[in-house]
Parts: sequence; C-alpha cells; structure tokens
Amino acid sequence: MGRMTFVALFLYLSAGAITVHAEDPYHFFEWNVTYGTIAPLGVPQQGILINGQFPGPKINCTSNNNIVVNVFNNLDEPFLLTWNGVQHRKNSWQDGTLGTMCPILPGKNFTYHFQVKDQIGSFYYFPTTGLHKASGAIGGLQVHSRDLIPVPFDNPADEYFLLLGDWYNKGHKSLKKQLDSGRSIGRPDGIHINGKSGKVGDKASEPLYTMESGKTYRYRVCNVGMRTSVNFRLQGHTLKLVEMEGSHTVQNVYDSLDLHVGQCLSVLVTANQVPKDYYFVVSSRFAQHPLSSLAIIRYVNGNDPASPELPPSPPDNTKGIAWSINQFRSFRWNLTASAARPNPQGSYHYGQINITRTIKLANTRSYVDGKLRFGLNGVSHVDSETPLKLAEYFGASDKLFKYDIIKDEPPQDNTKVILAPNVVNATFRNFVEIIFENHERTIQTYHLDGYSFFAVAIEPGRWSREKRKNYNLLDAVSRHSIQVYPNSWAAIMTTLDNAGMWSLRSEMWERVYLGQQLYFSVLSPARSLRDEYNLPDNTPLCGIVLGLPLPPPYTA
Repeated sequence: MGRMTFVALFLYLSAGAITVHAEDPYHFFEWNVTYGTIAPLGVPQQGILINGQFPGPKINCTSNNNIVVNVFNNLDEPFLLTWNGVQHRKNSWQDGTLGTMCPILPGKNFTYHFQVKDQIGSFYYFPTTGLHKASGAIGGLQVHSRDLIPVPFDNPADEYFLLLGDWYNKGHKSLKKQLDSGRSIGRPDGIHINGKSGKVGDKASEPLYTMESGKTYRYRVCNVGMRTSVNFRLQGHTLKLVEMEGSHTVQNVYDSLDLHVGQCLSVLVTANQVPKDYYFVVSSRFAQHPLSSLAIIRYVNGNDPASPELPPSPPDNTKGIAWSINQFRSFRWNLTASAARPNPQGSYHYGQINITRTIKLANTRSYVDGKLRFGLNGVSHVDSETPLKLAEYFGASDKLFKYDIIKDEPPQDNTKVILAPNVVNATFRNFVEIIFENHERTIQTYHLDGYSFFAVAIEPGRWSREKRKNYNLLDAVSRHSIQVYPNSWAAIMTTLDNAGMWSLRSEMWERVYLGQQLYFSVLSPARSLRDEYNLPDNTPLCGIVLGLPLPPPYTA
C-alpha cells in the first residue's frame, strides 16, 4: 500500500469501501475482475466484470480525495486499468498504461493509490490491455467540488451516470485475433447505454432513471465506445451543458449533443413535461451504417408510454460535420466559475503565453508486411515487455527505445512506417502547441494523459501558422480530449508541467492497439520530490528491469 498510515491500512483491511478522514479523505475499494455472461445488445457473450457488474462500480469522490483501489485479476490474461482524465499529478506510476506499468498478471493483485488533486468533473476508467475495453471493465468516476467551493448551478435533485458507446458481439479475444492477423475489427454491431440497448416499443422495459416533476437532474454522460462518435438527446427535453471533462462551461442549452469517443460531459435536465415515459436516444454519427439505441426515462407517477416519434438526429453528411464543428465552437469555459480551488477558472490567461514548441501530428493508415497498422507522422508505436517509464527510471532506456524518432512535422512521404516504441523527449514546463491533422475520411479523437489542455480551434482543410488568428485564446474549454473531423485539423495548447511518462493516443482502440499513440517523457532536471514521486513500494517489475538495483530516490 506504499505510504498509507497504519490506521488507514487497518481500516482498509477491516472494511470494504469506506472513507477515512485524515489528511485529505481516503476512499478504499476492493475490486475482483472476472469473466461473466453479459448481453449489451441482447446476445449473450463473455464479458469482463468488476465485482460481478457491468458497468463496473462507480467511484464517487471529492476534489483532493485519495483513491485506493485493490484490483484482483481473476482473468486468464494480464490486465490494467487507466483512469481517463485523472491527471495523476507527479504520479504517472498509477496511470495504468503499458508504457508506465507492468500489467497485473492472472491470479495477482495490485493496489492503485492516487489523488484527484485539484480536479472536479466527470471521468471514467477502462482497461488498456489488449482489446479488453471491448468486453467491459468500464465504470464512471465523478469528482465533486469541495463544500466550500461554489458551483455555478443549484444542487440537482439527483445525479445520474450514463456510459454509452458502440459495441461488438464478438468479444475481445476474437477482435484481438482479427487485429493480430492484420485485419480491421470492422463495424460495431450496435450501441449500448449502461450495458443495455433498447428500441421503440420494447415490452416491460425498466426505466434507466426516474425524475420527479419540477425537479432538475444532472446527467453525466461519457462515450466509452471503441470507435463511433454519437449524438444523444432526451425526448421532449432540453440539455443545459454545465461541465465538460473537468471544467465548468458557459451554460448553453441544446436539443442534442455530439459526444466523441473518450469524451465526457454533464448536462442539467429539468422535469418540466407531462409525467410519462420519455426516450433517451443515442445514435451514431458519421457512420456508413447508422446505429441507435434507446433507454426510458420515467417520471414518478407517470403512467403513459413514451411516444414512438423520436427526436431527429443531426445530419450525417458534410452539413452534419459543419453542424458539429459549430457546436464545438459554442463550448466556452465559464471564466466566472470556481474550479477545484477558490480561484476562478479564467484566472489562467493561456492566450498570453509564448509558444515554445509546435508539434504537428498527422494520423496514418497503412499496411506493413500485409498487416494493418496505424501511426502518427510515420511512426507506429509498439508496446514492449518493459514499460517505458520503468526503463527510463532504471537508466535502461537505451536498451529499449530511442527518443524522438518521431519528428515535429509529418514526413513528406507518409507511406513509409516505422514500427518502434514512440517516445517524445519533452522539456519540463514548456508551453506547447499540438496540431492534429486528419487526412483520412474517418473522424478521429485524441486524448492526453496527465494533463488538461485548451482546445482552441477545429477547422476543415490543412493547418498553417496563419490559422492561429482563428484560435480562441480567451475561453476555450480546458479538457483532455479533442475530435478531428475528416480532412480537418484541430489545435490544442498546454503546459507540460506534470513530470512523468504520459500517453498521447487515439481514443479509437483499434488504432491504439495498432500503433496510433506516443508517449511524452517529461523529466524534471532537479530529480526532486517537488516535481515527481518516487517509484511506489508495491510496483511490480518486469522485463529488463527485473533484478536491477533501485536508483537513488528523489529527495526534496
């Protein structure tokens, strides 16, 4: 358990999931990961359950809380969880990617210990090993503001978490075999909402959630799918956007919202309609073969069924992309709201900071020796038996990878692909601009671990330096993921002030598995505990670092 106190350890061993009020509060969880039968689309299949559940247990905590999760791997394969959107300040040791941690072997356990430091918002966890994400082990993680920090809306009557996304009936082992053989996993079979799917007129359908007339509810919604952007709407109701990936937003009202893979947001819904059933509708976006699913939201004391006339989805053609880009441009940071600390969110004037490095990344889809690979700037990442962070920490990185084989600009010939661990040597505390340029006909979504960034622009066409005049340098939302439309580009800005090894990846898991990712190595020259924690005591070692002497610890 590392640095836990004796009292905390005693309480952990003698109870299940409890809170200890010492230092910042602790939340303890014990999770058993097993196989089990699930049927998100009505077809029984092998799924991955946490404590017998899919979706998995929800983590409900408050800013600065300490989270301790003891994970027992009862699968027949190595397993890891990542905490999508949790920044793990100074602590990439807990990030749960194959570049930072050895996986939990079958029959073994590992205890994650991290703090949701200076964060609020809606996030989720999921497995990063193999194609496990396609079979479950996904759950919500919500971080509330501390009691003394004002929130820019009244307390809702209740909070509801919705995990939704595309789904495959084949299961993760079959999908992994397809990718290993060099073929794409193809189109998904449907869309699930909290592990279930529905259609108009389903008999005896239980409501997903209930509402009382006149009350307002918070819906936290995440797209946890494999590859498909979606749009969601609630029949007869409007959606007031209040939070996006850890930032309070200007509270615009929408009839429907696009949500891309890996993204989360919160909306307020007021129960101001006739008491009855209403359909919560989720449909695919920009897909050749449209998919949709329904769930029932029921008013208390409402007896009538939902209307079969569903609210329309936005267009899926070129006009639909323009519609979606315009919706993105309407998202604004709420500069008058508090964040996780008392200071207003907008007190950080990112638009006045000089850019120290510009990295332009172009995604590629190609074949190497007849097998499908995805990459960035001509480099397709390959995971190694030894996590990159451990090799670097033990001074053995030269035996495993070379820094900066990827360049800051796409090569002129993007058809040549290098297969290798993809590590960018980044300068601690540099302010960087990253451009994602998508030359493909499919939409992309990217995520950066360890940080939030400012999503300053999305436009069609190719990026050039003159495009900076179109950036939102005042109130772009601070978030951790961004979509890139076909034949378009997106720009983000961030300060690399969180020491560690951090994943920048596509959120389409087929693309991640086949190489569309890289790691930022952000080292503190001071080797100080003020910048990065030491290797935790309980960290399992693997690969080339097994048996090596521990490096001198960081000191204050």
